[in-house]
Amino acid sequence: MIHRHTLTRLAADLRARKLSSVELVRTCLGRIEASQPALNAFISITAEQALDAAQAADRALARGDGGPLAGVPIGHKDLFCTAGVRTTCGSRMLENFVSPYDATVVERLKAAGAVVLGKLNMDEFAMGSSNETSYYGPVHNPWNTDMVPGGSSGGSAAAVCARLISAATATDTGGSIRQPAALCGVTGIKPTYGRVSRYGMIAFASSLDQGGVIAASAEDAALMLREMAGFDRRDSTSVDAPVPDYVAGLEAPLEGLKIGVLKEFFDEGLDPDNERCIREALSVLARLGAGLREVSLPNISLSVPAYYVVAPAECSSNLARYDGVRFGHRCESPRDLQDLYKRSRSEGFGAEVKRRIMTGTYVLSTGYYDAYYLKAQRVRQLIAADFQRAFGEVDLLVGPATPTAAFPLGSKVADPITMYLNDIYTISANLAGVPAMSIPCGFAQGLPVGLQLIGPHFAEQRLLHAAHRYQLETDWHLRIPERFA
Repeated sequence: MIHRHTLTRLAADLRARKLSSVELVRTCLGRIEASQPALNAFISITAEQALDAAQAADRALARGDGGPLAGVPIGHKDLFCTAGVRTTCGSRMLENFVSPYDATVVERLKAAGAVVLGKLNMDEFAMGSSNETSYYGPVHNPWNTDMVPGGSSGGSAAAVCARLISAATATDTGGSIRQPAALCGVTGIKPTYGRVSRYGMIAFASSLDQGGVIAASAEDAALMLREMAGFDRRDSTSVDAPVPDYVAGLEAPLEGLKIGVLKEFFDEGLDPDNERCIREALSVLARLGAGLREVSLPNISLSVPAYYVVAPAECSSNLARYDGVRFGHRCESPRDLQDLYKRSRSEGFGAEVKRRIMTGTYVLSTGYYDAYYLKAQRVRQLIAADFQRAFGEVDLLVGPATPTAAFPLGSKVADPITMYLNDIYTISANLAGVPAMSIPCGFAQGLPVGLQLIGPHFAEQRLLHAAHRYQLETDWHLRIPERFA
């Protein structure tokens, strides 16, 4: 059952010639095809290109060459530009857009030898918390296909959960890696803002978007992130700082690690079964030698209102380019330029994207910029300062990734505010630009629960180390839905 093996083991077995990449890729492609009616995790499947790449990987490995991920099958969230392959952002607006170049993340993983099996489904332009806003239909949770997988990286989380691929790229603007990772029972890490290049990653909110990884384990995420991260001169937000070997040091003990338990996250909105799982996970960390203490971030309750001013404002600006003139959807037979703009955008964007564009345009308009946008940015600085003070006292912060386990498809679509509150525990890390991750820590009513770990800037190695040590003591991350086992 090679599909059950972790990315780390697959990479080692391929290098040892215990299996071939072609064999592995064919197995995964068969599983993807069989799962599509139930999960709808992929938008595009690149079988022919994947098999060609697998053959090339096998030849390189036979020569003793090949990168650290040579021959390993992965998928890309469908907002990373991929040369010669459709990049749709889950939208009708880019339904027929074929990128002429690779995003830096795609380029680096290709150089590492990874084999791309296709582009993964997502909320339209990464706007959503349930993967129900995609023009290509919702993704379904592999643990219960009547439930959401989380969003916006729901395709990435569902595909890894069902072991259709060993790992996937994803992005996180307000929780879009950690929330679906939690709801699907997999591991997801959002690095520090600027650690992973945004070049070729189609923008939603430029000061918040960050590329990252969804994988089965922290060890696998460390291996992927090591190949993705690093300075990129083509991205003005990329940070020129050395990238440590995230895989090295994972086995070190946790003795002396100071962990702050976020007081505000254990509120009345947290489901009791989720809290039970989180508390049990904290006891494991304490048993491993970590010191636990309660920490308060007094301004964190303002995260959701601040985010839903800043993010829509940036979305309004970024999506202005989709006007039916240069690329993207164009309406049929426009009467004039005004009609071209109006109908192309009306037809090309879905309801949630339109809602956020309208909100963003409003808060940036004359008379409201100071009242809303400028105030939200000031609140953002208060939240960042809270994190900075906390990390003067502790090494990591922990709490729940989501208030509940996965909820039924369609149950919150008509209530945007309730939907937005699913990201209540994740948004603050994006506003502060700090790294954070979610790891599986139990089940509530038969559905996975995620433990969130948050670190100071550029502390990805510390997060991965703590997560890995926890996963050596538990098996939540190894569990696969019976239907896909």
